[in-house]
Amino acid sequence: MARPAVTWDRAALIAARVLIGMLFLSGAIQKTVDPEPAVDLLRGVGLPGALVWPALLYDAAAALALFAGWRVTPVALSLAAYCAATSVFHLIPDDPWQMTIFVKNWAIAGGCLALAVAAKRS
Repeated sequence: MARPAVTWDRAALIAARVLIGMLFLSGAIQKTVDPEPAVDLLRGVGLPGALVWPALLYDAAAALALFAGWRVTPVALSLAAYCAATSVFHLIPDDPWQMTIFVKNWAIAGGCLALAVAAKRS
């Protein structure tokens, strides 16, 4: 009996790539349309605001790589590290919204690690 071309786990892996990619693509769009919030966060930890532009390019490139299924494992691993590193910008205990983003960054890092493992096994 022939194996189906798309199994549920293959479809779920594609959906995971697209959904995680959409998050980073929307981050790139947000930085394009209104870079000031990201610039303010960078400056708030003593970094130059101009770093928003390489971050924007990285977000967009990583999203496109996930959409295309190109080098998913290393891209997902780099996204996990990126989420962990950038979570420090949101570590503002007096601001519940920023703390939600801080925790969400760690959850996304975990999702990226799972995606890296799943992509390697497929």
